[in-house]
Amino acid sequence: MYSRSEIIETINMIRHENLDIRTITMGISLRDCACESVERATQKIYDKICRYADRLVQTGEDIERDFGIPIINKRISVTPIALVAESSDATDYTPFARAMDRAAANVGVNLIGGFSAMVHKGYTKGDRMLIDSIPEALAVTDRVCSSVNVATTKAGINMDAVMDMGRVIKDCAERTKDRGAFGCAKLVVFANAPEDNPFMAGAFHGIGEPECVINVGVSGAGVVSGAVKSLGDADLGLLAETIKKTAFKITRMGQLVAQEASARLNVPFGIVDLSLAPTPAIGDSVARILEAMGLERCGAHGTTAALALLNDAVKKGGVMASSQVGGLSGAFIPVSEDAGMIEAVNTGALCLEKLEAMTCVCSVGLDMIAIPGDTPASIIAAIIADEIAIGVVNHKTTAVRIIPAPGKKEGDILEFGGLFGSAPVMPVNSFSAEMFIKRGGRIPAPLQSLKN
Repeated sequence: MYSRSEIIETINMIRHENLDIRTITMGISLRDCACESVERATQKIYDKICRYADRLVQTGEDIERDFGIPIINKRISVTPIALVAESSDATDYTPFARAMDRAAANVGVNLIGGFSAMVHKGYTKGDRMLIDSIPEALAVTDRVCSSVNVATTKAGINMDAVMDMGRVIKDCAERTKDRGAFGCAKLVVFANAPEDNPFMAGAFHGIGEPECVINVGVSGAGVVSGAVKSLGDADLGLLAETIKKTAFKITRMGQLVAQEASARLNVPFGIVDLSLAPTPAIGDSVARILEAMGLERCGAHGTTAALALLNDAVKKGGVMASSQVGGLSGAFIPVSEDAGMIEAVNTGALCLEKLEAMTCVCSVGLDMIAIPGDTPASIIAAIIADEIAIGVVNHKTTAVRIIPAPGKKEGDILEFGGLFGSAPVMPVNSFSAEMFIKRGGRIPAPLQSLKN
């Protein structure tokens, strides 16, 4: 039960501090849709998504109205399509993306994830075909998101896949240059990808997941920022304790919505993802939390330590509020989606190298970063390799969502609008890593992976 004071406090957080449920994501298994005929397989995929998710959007809207809790997105994740399409006679997997897109439009969700492949130890025929299909698939669809897992702590890093993803990202940017290279905003390269992540663009329905499940992603950067500001010059111990208590309250709301959606849809409740997900809205910024802790600007020396404190406190508070925590669960630091991050880049306080250092202690990785359009594929692959190595060595999920903006150079602005915001084009170290990337093969798993 919730007390009167808790209810009033939550209402104030919603009204004044941008508290919301960022997404209700329905995971759907498509493993039974595999078929030798492309036409039959894609029809089965379309039919199953429409059947399971038919009431998802309406249910989200009903919960939003009944409880007064904003639910920003209703989304779907599906089994990695490389696994489903591999048994078909397709020579290109774009038709599978089109079927996903049609189904997503039909049920009214804003995004659908799962045009994905898991290649951390090598390629199958289907994996290779899916990766080759990504640029066209993302260019001809509006709602489809793609992800590729190129590494795990247990397997090491598939550097052939890393090299290929540098090429794929460049191709995606070129094919969607009339939309600001938006295809790249729907593509994530992962290490240690979680199977139950509700956030896009990296969501997919893992092979260990049930037939259908409801996962919820919470937000609350503005609420945490407000709590930190209210403390004045309190010491760091009290700061951490306050963030922990605030994260508890945020997660309780996520748990409530997840359980309610699960009951109304008669679908199992999966997890609550604790991530602090910012938006371009004023006051809804992870960067502003770090600055409220005492940094003049996000990116200053001390930023990584402040982010470590924030991430740890959020997780400690969240796991006390829900026994079913999963996904990424931490602090997101996307550049384009966070007004404070954008300002930090524009003032010269935040660079690509500092962002990479920050990813050692938080979720996601290098996220929604625009770089000059003429950046070679080999340098993009090298940026991916560096970030993926952080995840592999530290037993954590990391990812790269990077946009080489066609025709744009350092200091230009890439506009997306909505939750995707705008991205200042950041400078990139132009010294070559091509010979290193071209070696290919697999970087072996680190010694700390041997835990059996």
